[in-house]
This record gives sequence, C-alpha cells and structure tokens, in this order.
Amino acid sequence: MLNKLKNRKQEGFTIIEVLIVLAIAGLIILIVLLAVPALQRNGRNTATKNDASSLAGGIGEYKSNNDGGNPTTITGTGTVTISGAAGSISATAKLQGSVAPVSGTVATAANTVVYHLGFKCDGSASPRSTAVFYWTEQASGGNGQKCVEA
Repeated sequence: MLNKLKNRKQEGFTIIEVLIVLAIAGLIILIVLLAVPALQRNGRNTATKNDASSLAGGIGEYKSNNDGGNPTTITGTGTVTISGAAGSISATAKLQGSVAPVSGTVATAANTVVYHLGFKCDGSASPRSTAVFYWTEQASGGNGQKCVEA
C-alpha cells in the first residue's frame, strides 16, 4: 500500500483547493468593490472642501488689499476672479472643481460652493464677513452642509 502512494503522481489541484482559492478571490473582490465608492466620495468631498477654503482665502486676500471691504463680484471657473468697486484691487483663487462658485444663502447640492457676502456661517449679518458654504456627500445621507468664513 505504501508503494502505491509513493508511485502515484499528483496531477493537479483537488476540487477543495480550487474552491478555497475562488472563495478568497471572491472576498478580495468584494472588499475592493465596497471600498472604491467610499474612496471616490472622499476624494470629491476633499476637493470641494479645498475649493471652499481657496475661495475663502481669495476673499480674505481681497479684503486685506481693500481695507476690509467685501467684494461685489466673484466670477470664473478654475481660476476665480474676486473684484469689487472701481479702483479696488482684485484677487484670484484657484479652484479644483469645474463648477463656478455661486452667490446664495446655502449650498443645496453635493460638491457645490456657495458664497454669501455680508454674512457669517451662523446666518447673522456682518458687513465685513463672507460665509462660504459647501455641501459634501454623506455615506448615510443626511445634511452635509459645512461653512468657512472669510
């Protein structure tokens, strides 16, 4: 009997070995498929947050160049021009997103940047403040609005 085991050649994998490898590969694919959307969402959220911070920084630069006065117009996509009354010094901010920032009171759509001249993040009026709202995607739904003051 021992001779039979020694002479027998092993010609491939058993069905159990193949099933174990397939199960492990399936688990790895499942983990990757579950992680990719979260990574994409986090990337978009980070870009939106950076855009809001850049816009707030540009508004802050405009204010420091113009004795604390708020700008009157913010235009552009990519490189945003922040300008005011005639004779004021303009400022620029570089945004990663392809959507131009808009004027309004709140951000209502994911990955948007909205500025509100003359207001603070808490909604109170302040002539020398600017609230920059941005909306991020939430994994569980819910309110993803955040704010940066300039």
